[in-house]
Amino acid sequence: MTIAVFLISLLGAMALGMPIAFSLLLSGAALMWHLGMWDSQILAQNVIEGANSFPLLAVPFFMLAGEVMNRGGLSKRIVNFAMSIVGHIPGGLGYVAIVAACIMAALSGSAVADAAALSALLLPMMVKAGHDKARSAGLIASAGIIAPIIPPSIAFIIFGVAANVSISKLFLAGIVPGILLGAALWITWWWLVRTEKVTPPPRQTKAEVLEALKGASFALVLPVIVVGGLKFGVFTPTESAVVAAMYAVLVSLFVYREISIKDMVPILISAAKTSAVVMFLVAAAMVSAWMITVAQLPAQLTELLRPLLDSPRLLMFAIMVIVMIVGTAMDMTPTILILTPVLMPLVKAAGIDPVYFGVLFIINNAIGLVTPPVGTVLNTVAGVGKVSMDDVTRGVLPFMFAQFLLLFLMVLFPQIVIWPAKFLSG
Repeated sequence: MTIAVFLISLLGAMALGMPIAFSLLLSGAALMWHLGMWDSQILAQNVIEGANSFPLLAVPFFMLAGEVMNRGGLSKRIVNFAMSIVGHIPGGLGYVAIVAACIMAALSGSAVADAAALSALLLPMMVKAGHDKARSAGLIASAGIIAPIIPPSIAFIIFGVAANVSISKLFLAGIVPGILLGAALWITWWWLVRTEKVTPPPRQTKAEVLEALKGASFALVLPVIVVGGLKFGVFTPTESAVVAAMYAVLVSLFVYREISIKDMVPILISAAKTSAVVMFLVAAAMVSAWMITVAQLPAQLTELLRPLLDSPRLLMFAIMVIVMIVGTAMDMTPTILILTPVLMPLVKAAGIDPVYFGVLFIINNAIGLVTPPVGTVLNTVAGVGKVSMDDVTRGVLPFMFAQFLLLFLMVLFPQIVIWPAKFLSG
């Protein structure tokens, strides 16, 4: 009955069009009333404490870094550099999108920001060259979701706070899976365009490649600073967000000079608005998370799935299918905040590595950003690229299936994630 009260109140509020943050508050309040412990002060305290977390301070700074990156010329120079090294290959503009997405993922941690930048910069070029518009838009959308996997990642920060898992370990564990997602897209794009009669851009000279590298060098240094600082313990994930934001601002203002001091005001306002949405979601979700714990819902779910506890792979497969289904109807952040407190006790009871689980959980949620009908990244690419949702959805399907296939390979062979994570953390 307790699970029914939670789900009916949450899904009912969302079905009525209520914002997800308020739906989470309502479901928490409904559970509180159902358990006979209604207290508005407890409700308010949990909302305040939900956002009162030092690691969450990284969210607004990474949001700021992403905004500055897109407006300050860093994204453009990364695309130019990718163009210089792989643009001449048959189907080269698609490979440019994949390479650029992997590099940009190490700068912003935001799938929406990366997908928007790539759509604006590359989609017109791909269509003009003769590539199918729907397929090109689908590739860009699928490449954009690499951002939450390769560090720095806002999704890993939120999961780490909700699950009480080391954010530094999550960051380092996400590097290889993020690159593998890019490799899956590369193979899929090669297969799809092998029969196309599209003439790629001419091969650039060594001098032009060096010039593009020189132009992008300041942007390319940032991932090295962030990952190196985390690897060698120079700073925490929260401090790395401040480093990333300040570095992006200084490079954009004084090196590339594509923004001025007065441009910082709208950039700061935009980053603040986006951060406020995420932080309010986190704060509201903590009410539900606390009530879920009090109502012993994790224990009920553990009892329900107890037959699978002796088979971690089978349990992971079942969890991934559940998350995949939820991802079609819910955005990444609320899915993380709602399911993490429910699933983590189950994961620990089965003896599954929390960092390994976190990486697969976030990959699954990231793919959810391109699964219709709610996919946020799909909507972003459709809006920025002026493509219909039907076309983007059609174009994204082969890439989405390739990424899901890779995800379930990681379920079958955990070493794909665990071994590189241990090596990088070691």
